[in-house]
Amino acid sequence: MTDSGGAADDASTNRALDTLRGLLTSGETLEAWAMQHRLFALTHRRICIAATSGRFISLSRRLLGGYDSSDIRWQDLKETRIRAGMLTAELTLVAQTSADMNIGAEFNRELIFTGLCKDQAQSMYRICQQHDQVWREKRRVRELEELRAKSGGVQFGNAPAGYAGADSDGSSEPARRLRQAREMLEAKLITDSEFESIKAKIVSSL
Repeated sequence: MTDSGGAADDASTNRALDTLRGLLTSGETLEAWAMQHRLFALTHRRICIAATSGRFISLSRRLLGGYDSSDIRWQDLKETRIRAGMLTAELTLVAQTSADMNIGAEFNRELIFTGLCKDQAQSMYRICQQHDQVWREKRRVRELEELRAKSGGVQFGNAPAGYAGADSDGSSEPARRLRQAREMLEAKLITDSEFESIKAKIVSSL
């Protein structure tokens, strides 16, 4: 967990951290946290943000005590940005609103956290980036699998009767699948050897 000198000894910080730990689910761990600088929060409700093994959490202090919380699953995170000054930093997260791994979600939400203690915010940014990269790779693999399925995948050799018939645009099914495989190769979604393997399966099924 990220720490930062005197801020960790502040009573309100400790209360916020206790609240964060109380929100963790079974097996979930707290990886880093960042607190809004006390001077910046004199005219605002103080904010604490945290990165766990499964999500991003923000806590906003209520006027009469306690906190309101919200979270973002790492799979919904699309972008993280940071702007750092001498003492404080601003962290911006862009997340999709869909409940799956579809990167083409139509609606996004942007959360901006200002006046964060600089060192803590930088640690949060690094962890957000790490989780973002992990889920980007998962989405890439998913897209690759979907493209492979559309191009016939491993089922080329088990094509049903009529497989060689023409599509609605007049092209044959083998030609269509070969075209899709070439598009995947040009997009660097498959390797040359994978393309040759797909092409060989298409030819052997003729």
